[in-house]
Amino acid sequence: MKIAFITAGAAGMFCGSCMRDNTLVAALQELGHDAILVPTYTPIRTDEVDVSGGRLFYGGINVYLQDKSWLFRKAPRVVDWLLNRRWLLRWASRQAVTTDYADFADLTLSMLRGGDGRQAKELGKLIEWLAADVKPDVVVLTNTLLSGLVPSLAFCLDVPVFVTLQGDDIFLNALPAHARTLCLDQIRANDKNVTGYLSTSSRYADAMAPYFGIDRAKIDTVPPGLQLRGHGVATMPRSGPPAVGYFARICPEKGFHNLIDAFVRLRQDPALAEVKLRASGWLGEQHRGFYDQQLAKLTAANLLGDFEYVDSPDHASKVRFFQSIDVMTVPTDYHEPKGLYVLEAWANGVPVVQPAHGSFPELLDRVAGGLLAKSGDPADLAAKLKALLTDAELRATLGRQGREGVAEHFTAIRMAENTIRVLEKAVARPVAVS
Repeated sequence: MKIAFITAGAAGMFCGSCMRDNTLVAALQELGHDAILVPTYTPIRTDEVDVSGGRLFYGGINVYLQDKSWLFRKAPRVVDWLLNRRWLLRWASRQAVTTDYADFADLTLSMLRGGDGRQAKELGKLIEWLAADVKPDVVVLTNTLLSGLVPSLAFCLDVPVFVTLQGDDIFLNALPAHARTLCLDQIRANDKNVTGYLSTSSRYADAMAPYFGIDRAKIDTVPPGLQLRGHGVATMPRSGPPAVGYFARICPEKGFHNLIDAFVRLRQDPALAEVKLRASGWLGEQHRGFYDQQLAKLTAANLLGDFEYVDSPDHASKVRFFQSIDVMTVPTDYHEPKGLYVLEAWANGVPVVQPAHGSFPELLDRVAGGLLAKSGDPADLAAKLKALLTDAELRATLGRQGREGVAEHFTAIRMAENTIRVLEKAVARPVAVS
């Protein structure tokens, strides 16, 4: 099957959605499918081999300038080509990551209007290329914020078009209320031409159907998966003081502050006086103040010396990080749709403690590789962490179950096989375009 996946680059950040998309397309290719990953806005960033194609559409600079001025909407394609140079997009990305989501409200709505938006020229170039050079059997958009493309894709290509649900509500909820309402209305309008949706967890699908106002029956669940090569490499048993780990973006929605509060509580227990805290993950400039506030809490508790931030710019360093901790937690405030970091911890034999919301109960129902804690409750989080840190046998059992469970249920190949099962059913049916 020939499948075009259209993904959105994350302005140079490591992004769970981009990484999942890249892993999925690589696994589909391994299964023999003609799958391509088409980046939009900016190049994607991943710590695995980047399988995204050489072409990039809806370049971030062009999208922004076309939103601001009619001159760029009418500019010749050579100007668009110059502004789509990857080095230039990477430079612009460094400026964009400091921008508040709310500042993109008008641009987001324009993009959701597709052919009626201010970036219609970009849509035309994408469809022209897909129709002439790719000729896909099916198109998959990897987030709902790209759904403005759906009506034109369905009409011009006459193929099924799917949309992936994997966390766009975080962005939409950060918009001003009026802008969010307009965007949700447009997503509902675009839904008329969406063949189906792919959600990374059943709970997330249950939550997103009413949020977006779409039919729950149109949503299939395809759990995430990992490429296990490089994970779980045998090493010497860990030595030194026990360590709690955090592996995710350093930001409020990922709950880094919840972990800091729990760690301060944890260290008040004499039995845990030697426990260390290690964190790794993207730290953007827009969250530097938040990060400094958390360090101030550690300083006030005289614990700053027991905390370490570890940069993990590639796959090998990520694995080394997991091998340096005894238990991992990312106590998110928002309802996480994927939880890739849970799978990565398990792949390296590390048990987890996660809040009892989002995809986490679903993951731990399938794989008994950790404990659930009350959401937003640092005291309960500290108690669950203590239960693992003070029981080496339990820790080893949950870590082993996590490693075995990922290998059985959450591999990249299994994710690809589940995706194909959904897409094949749609390709066999005639496409209805309204």
